[in-house]
Amino acid sequence: MNRFADPIARLIDELRKLPGVGAKSAQRLAFHILRGTDDDARALAESILVLRARLRLCSICNNITDVDPCIYCTGPTRDHRLLCVIEEPTNIATIEKTHSYNGIYHILHGTLSPIGGVGPEQLRIANLLTRLAPPEASSNTHGSQEAAVDRTIREVILATSPTTEGEATAAYIAAEVRRIAPTLHITRIATGVPAGSDIEYADEVTMARALENRRDL
Repeated sequence: MNRFADPIARLIDELRKLPGVGAKSAQRLAFHILRGTDDDARALAESILVLRARLRLCSICNNITDVDPCIYCTGPTRDHRLLCVIEEPTNIATIEKTHSYNGIYHILHGTLSPIGGVGPEQLRIANLLTRLAPPEASSNTHGSQEAAVDRTIREVILATSPTTEGEATAAYIAAEVRRIAPTLHITRIATGVPAGSDIEYADEVTMARALENRRDL
């Protein structure tokens, strides 16, 4: 049995915790770091520490950001009448690459999954409904400027993945939005994204078609 020195074994164990990294990949990464310089190792360690120290969730849309509110919520050229609801922060990059959407976002950080113990309380749905509630029913938690922006929202695009969980999440949110804001326009991305796939892996053309052909709910 091949035994590594304790520091290498510890690093391999930590690297194996990363998604998609198996035992062999973790070993290759660990020895690549070992072969690097002290400056390389220090830069890697510092970048991880800075990542943990400086990043936070946007208080409006839940995006991962180093400034609050994030650049999408405060962008002067964004169309604040359009709000796209997505599962994860990584989905923003997929949509932005299409160059066919210039609205704002709301990130749920997951989907409903009764089997996995994920209900509405575990997702960022409550502050989505706060953003969409009629002005007289919502509290001003982000200041007058942000509240004014929230009141201009005219369409909610549900861009969760077309998986069983994603569809259930979209249906739940649509029902909740209709309950608090019956006149709000709700759309669902079209099937340009194949059913059963994850939106994160959609290419630009497919994602653009899905956004352009969204349908009413």
